Amino acid sequence: MFTGIITGMGRIVAIHRLGSSSHHGNRLTIETPAGYLDDVGLGDSIALNGACMTATSLDQPSNQFTIDISAESLDKTCGLDAPGIVNLEKALRAHDRLGGHMVSGHVDGIGRVTHFAQVGESWELRILAPSSLAKYLAYKGSITVNGVSLTVNRVTDLPSHGESAPGCEVSINLIPHTVQNTALGQLGSGSLVNLEIDLIARYVERMLGNSLLQQ
Repeated sequence: MFTGIITGMGRIVAIHRLGSSSHHGNRLTIETPAGYLDDVGLGDSIALNGACMTATSLDQPSNQFTIDISAESLDKTCGLDAPGIVNLEKALRAHDRLGGHMVSGHVDGIGRVTHFAQVGESWELRILAPSSLAKYLAYKGSITVNGVSLTVNRVTDLPSHGESAPGCEVSINLIPHTVQNTALGQLGSGSLVNLEIDLIARYVERMLGNSLLQQ
């Protein structure tokens, strides 16, 4: 379990294929800030861009660790298939502060950035979310973008075309601290991002669905 409060920015520095077919995943080597791995043990969970992964080896003197990512996870996420900067968060401990919101580290879908520009001292980030996630997104609700807990400022449902709806566009305000201390500052129009909906919204939808079936 995580909170969506990023504890460091890492970098994927090496990718090793675990097999020759599309059914095989990759082994990633991630470089971290100095001292980041001091309290990390082998097998600990660390979220990379919002996706919960397991540390399979640790090289603390070099500030590096590895994770194995399956073909399924590669298919359901973005930003974990090439070298580059990633958001890191260590798993929540029982005595930690819950500064963001309850985050599972399971990516629900991939969004696309439609707008990212500075407004005053902050930045406005707009993301096109897939139709499967639209019903879970609400004004002042929580959403996780590449592992960062954020608040939705506006939701715009987009008109459907034919049988499928394109989803909805969410607008999010990013303060300078968030832009400077997470990898979200690297985004631009067209960038793909990992999205996780609010855990509570998922349970509410399930409970409402069951009550309708019982009527």
